[in-house]
Amino acid sequence: MKVLLSIKPEFANKIFEGTKKFEFRRSIFKDRNVRTVIVYASSPVQRVIGEFEISQILTLCKEQLWELTKLHAGIEKEFFDEYFWDKDFANALEIESVSIYPNPLDLLKDFQIKTPPQSFQYIPN
Repeated sequence: MKVLLSIKPEFANKIFEGTKKFEFRRSIFKDRNVRTVIVYASSPVQRVIGEFEISQILTLCKEQLWELTKLHAGIEKEFFDEYFWDKDFANALEIESVSIYPNPLDLLKDFQIKTPPQSFQYIPN
């Protein structure tokens, strides 16, 4: 099983450049066996641009998660704090390896998905 995540283009680019090693999420999918994330770069790109493998899923109190991930977070502390402002715990997907697609894919044509997921969407293998 894979998941499709909507990620802002600036963060998706950092993931594929290798400067962002953690993808932060306010909520996480229930199936913790998912190991592949398909990346939908949101507006203005609006295409599926690649995928990455998850080495582990971290769920910790916000302060602990930031301390553990800050060197490779790809975001500033202020953004992290704003994103998780009302949460006691925060989630991060640790990115193990990335694969950018040579030709970006279309959600509808290639995945039969009409609208991008707000949080995530399971994709069968």
